[in-house]
Amino acid sequence: MQRTIFDHVKIFDGSGSPSFAGRVLVEGERIAQVAKRDEPLIGAADATVIDCAGATLMPGLIEAHAHLTWPSSTERFEPRFMLPPEEMMLAAARNGRILLDQGFTSAFSAGALGERIEVVLRDEFKSGGLPGPRLKASTIERSPEGADGIETGKKLSRGRGPEAMRGFVRHCAEIGIDTVKLVLSGEDALLPGSSQHILYDEAEVDAACDEARLHGLKVAAHTQAAEAVKMALRCGVDVLYHCSYADEEALDMLEAQKDRIFVAPAIGVIVATLEASPPPHIDMRSMKEMAKPVVENTQRLIPELHRRGVRVLPGGDYGFPFNPNGTNARDLQHFVDLYGYTPAEALSAATMLGGQIMGLGQELGLIRQGYLADLLVVEGDPTVDVRSLVDKRNLRMIMQRGLFHKAPQPIAHAA
Repeated sequence: MQRTIFDHVKIFDGSGSPSFAGRVLVEGERIAQVAKRDEPLIGAADATVIDCAGATLMPGLIEAHAHLTWPSSTERFEPRFMLPPEEMMLAAARNGRILLDQGFTSAFSAGALGERIEVVLRDEFKSGGLPGPRLKASTIERSPEGADGIETGKKLSRGRGPEAMRGFVRHCAEIGIDTVKLVLSGEDALLPGSSQHILYDEAEVDAACDEARLHGLKVAAHTQAAEAVKMALRCGVDVLYHCSYADEEALDMLEAQKDRIFVAPAIGVIVATLEASPPPHIDMRSMKEMAKPVVENTQRLIPELHRRGVRVLPGGDYGFPFNPNGTNARDLQHFVDLYGYTPAEALSAATMLGGQIMGLGQELGLIRQGYLADLLVVEGDPTVDVRSLVDKRNLRMIMQRGLFHKAPQPIAHAA
């Protein structure tokens, strides 16, 4: 069994606790021991030692709102949103590798532009056939036909009503999906004012969630309006995206279910919208106006949710031309700048809480004995400046399941 020691590191274990100098032993795909600087490592005589020269060792990052099929990335600008299926598969595979290059060793999908693309990629990533994050696969986001400008590709159209929703979820289970995405309210960026429109009735959402539980699937939902948030909570949605217009009642309901649900505000796409400088033939004025109240609202809401102990995670709708895949780590700084998180709190949200949203909270997202060895060695100290994670050149090493995706240079001597 391959054994690796990370020596002379500052360890950020993902919990949010202060970093400490120490050493970590990895055996196979798991962390075998975590020792402080002067503590011995037992049974590591034949391990390969990597001298990290004071760099930071931390858990791999986890993207909570991934869109691998959203085509644009830091490596390839793509003005089209929908691509032919062959090109879409290539773009999604490339985006998976790009996320891993950026230190995102796991990703929870918030929807795809094809039925089985992410199922195929998930299995390829898991087998090592392609480089990419550990993936919770989703499928086409379900919204009613023609609903308020929401269009994420060809729908799996199965009509309206509770039985149609159950049929949709059963189909998702049959094709191997992990998480179902429902669009419960509209989106102002696509149709001004539609964020307050409720697209499904409660019986439909309740049926979808009930059927998902029968098949062991998670349900995520696009919830902008306060009533969409409350409907999602009443029906048992697991992951709530955006929540931009949550009112006091919605906040109380979120707090009451804080041990069951996750929230991801997806602020990355909003900030990128405001920053965007499109060419003259692209008019983003309406989108920019719609983005302003989202920033203002979430600057009030997210710190309050954080104070109440609700699990809020980074993940920002990356994959648009103005918000490409590969810039995902910017969300960490948004949590610091806009929501008042400390860098350590933002990192913990993207690691420890990330392990929990992946359904692997007892073995992923922390540097603890027995946990999966998804690890990063980072130049400098991201608990002081999380912006260091935006530049992949600062990632000196990327390990996933105990295997090097990016090996440190040079690998040092045997112990």
